[in-house]
Amino acid sequence: MLIIFESILPIFLLVLLGVTLKRSPLINGTFWEGLEQCGYYVLFPALLFHTLATADFSSMEIGSIGVGAVGAVLLMCALVLALWLPLKRSGVPVSSFSSVFQTATRWNAFIALAIAQKTYGEFGLTIVALVMAVVILPINVINVGVLLWFSGARTSYGAFLLRIVTNPLIISSLLGVIVNQMGIPIYAPLMTTVDLVARAALSLGLIAVGAGLRISDALKPRPLVLFSVALKLAVFPLVMVATALLAGVSGPAVALLALSASVPTAMNGYILAKKMGGDAELYAATATVQTVFSFLTIPLVLMAAGQVAAG
Repeated sequence: MLIIFESILPIFLLVLLGVTLKRSPLINGTFWEGLEQCGYYVLFPALLFHTLATADFSSMEIGSIGVGAVGAVLLMCALVLALWLPLKRSGVPVSSFSSVFQTATRWNAFIALAIAQKTYGEFGLTIVALVMAVVILPINVINVGVLLWFSGARTSYGAFLLRIVTNPLIISSLLGVIVNQMGIPIYAPLMTTVDLVARAALSLGLIAVGAGLRISDALKPRPLVLFSVALKLAVFPLVMVATALLAGVSGPAVALLALSASVPTAMNGYILAKKMGGDAELYAATATVQTVFSFLTIPLVLMAAGQVAAG
């Protein structure tokens, strides 16, 4: 337990650094929006492409991992949707439910990739990148669909569908898999350049995560926030481990799948909530509290999943 805790401590210290720098007069406020855009369009796509293009999938249960990951996402989405009627009867507004749905099903790949690399090395980085490659499309399609349905803004579906298929993370993941599986040669200096860019992605991405948090929301969390925290940090990992075992995944891959489900929600869902009629304030509060709680829950999930995988 202590080894796992110490392994992920640097990741959360980087997040804390982001929290501190965002509130420091040393950094110009305009820097943070540029950092987010650079991470989304350049750094993170470079990391995904390089990881997937150079990975050795020969010893991995690619099919089982893909089935387990996608199955968990679909099952988790169905479970949260099934909660709509009881939550509605208890007085939860439509906009708030859409943010509950997003924060329970999205995941922060920056944190997952960083912890995977720290705890399992290149193998861990490759597994989580593979999971991201197969779930990024269904997660985005389902979440946008839910937001459109509950907001009633169905006329804008085409525009958001276009945003999904032009998503740089989706494109870079697909290109990385294609280059890998088809054996397409990439000019060595060009690949080295991509690698150098990719190395900056995780550390800067974690600092950006910290900059986006609102610590005041973690001091007195609303009951609905705590409910969303439980769904994401406890229920989703259980669903992921169950589907992974049913799909035939074994060994450390089970723990890495559990890790992918146990990290806090992605910050980009906040932008969607603002633009599509969701409860953006609830989303921001939930993302902050999930990140704080995950510092304690992720080591527990990794330890439990490792024991399950070991039989």
